[in-house]
Amino acid sequence: MKLSRDPAAPGRAAALLLALVILWPLGVVGEFRPWALFEAHHLRVMGGFLAAFLPPASSGEFLAYLGRATLETLAIATAGMALAFVLAVPLAMATTQALSVSRIGPGSGRRRAEWSRALLRMLLVVLRGLPELVWALLFVRVFGLGPAAGVLALGLTYGGMLAKVYAEILESGDSRPARALLEAGSNRLQALCYGLLPGAAQELTSYTVYRWECAVRASVVMGFVGAGGLGQLMDQSMRMLNGGEAATILLTFLLLVLAADALSGLLRRQLGEASGHTGALAFGARTLLWLLLLGSAVAASYAWLDLEFAALLTGAALASMADYFGAFFPLDLSPRWLAKVAWGSLETVAISALGTLLAAAAGLLLALPASGRYGQACAQLTRFLLNALRSVPELVWATLMALAAGLGPFAGILALALHTSGVLGRLFAEALQNAPPRPRDALLEAGAPAAAAFLYGTLPEVSPQLIAYSLYRWEMNIRMAAILGFVGAGGLGQLLYVELSLFHYAQASTVIAAMLLLSVAVDAGSAWLRRWLASPGG
Repeated sequence: MKLSRDPAAPGRAAALLLALVILWPLGVVGEFRPWALFEAHHLRVMGGFLAAFLPPASSGEFLAYLGRATLETLAIATAGMALAFVLAVPLAMATTQALSVSRIGPGSGRRRAEWSRALLRMLLVVLRGLPELVWALLFVRVFGLGPAAGVLALGLTYGGMLAKVYAEILESGDSRPARALLEAGSNRLQALCYGLLPGAAQELTSYTVYRWECAVRASVVMGFVGAGGLGQLMDQSMRMLNGGEAATILLTFLLLVLAADALSGLLRRQLGEASGHTGALAFGARTLLWLLLLGSAVAASYAWLDLEFAALLTGAALASMADYFGAFFPLDLSPRWLAKVAWGSLETVAISALGTLLAAAAGLLLALPASGRYGQACAQLTRFLLNALRSVPELVWATLMALAAGLGPFAGILALALHTSGVLGRLFAEALQNAPPRPRDALLEAGAPAAAAFLYGTLPEVSPQLIAYSLYRWEMNIRMAAILGFVGAGGLGQLLYVELSLFHYAQASTVIAAMLLLSVAVDAGSAWLRRWLASPGG
């Protein structure tokens, strides 16, 4: 029997050719040189540093210091999330259309309310568009080294994120009860509590718990610019090339991420069971218990960090902050500097795009054994590897890759690829586990080899989900790529770090503006790609 040609082959070939045309210049900009990993100098330096990892540091004095830094990291994450929540709730109430009084009927204030919501949404874009590490670096320059800068940075960035998602969750639910309450003369807070929260409380709480898990990782990273916690300790060990201390801290990173994941999953399961399988009285009692525990954790975090935000609100402190941030204006818009910033932006795009692409390929390869296709023992081993990859912050990977491949954007590409392959590998494995088995089983029964059954039976079923995960991760990686230069991995981060170190604030503000615009552009581009791929003709 004569086999017909694959009708999709020309389309795949055209897509591959287009990808090569786009990726080749990005590879040139990103200095993509895999052979640099095998150069004698880099192998010697990297080998010597890794050899120093053994044995891990285990002195009592260092472990005591490590324990305090770990608690400080958890406290920064918890206190930062509490501040973010305080900022997010009123911003979400003000920006969501589900609580808009002016939309009830025509009136003179409707256009003013629309403009007000638009301005507040722009504020949210600025808050979440700048990486928390940039905010932390700025606050460290104002308030000095310590956890206060990390808490404020998390509060602003995550406040913007929470407010945006809270508003979207409230708008996606049934808004008729809230609308009825508003029409009856209730205020927004009453409409929120009695009209919207009963249907959206579980989703809102679940997302908040997930963001706390992310805040734990972020609080580690912010320590690299002096915001306290494990990151600051890791930065000191890496700069001193103390491999034994670095190994112990990396193991602590892994345990902390695993513990945060487990606690986050437990809280979400408890919330789901409480809302779905218990009565109203039991649900209220369990919710009150969790609120008491949460309040105790927040109070303990602020007490542990000994934060004195009241001292930051004095006239002298506010005047000092105004002078510092006022030095960033006006921006340096000279052609020569704009050309330099444009090249840094292009490097950042190259780092994020190539790092995400490599991570997607590696993540798919690791997802196959992680999904249980080669036995449970192999699955458990691969899942541990994925957890290890993503538990090491990107800045740590960037520092190691700078030793292995030299300074520059290629180190950033490798760092993003290693960390993100752990994230995407886990998500891809879950997608493969949930894929419908019938197309693959039909091909296997027809005599197709296992590889062909996967490529033509399983992969087409999960491809939209895998692409969506990759694009979402690209949105996050563009922000991280913009700050990897803090450890010499090129891009906008390197420009910002150098200019702030030289007190060139006008030039630094131009770089920050470029970071913000780049983040917004990638978010919009990624959303457009997802809609295009989801459309019938995409």
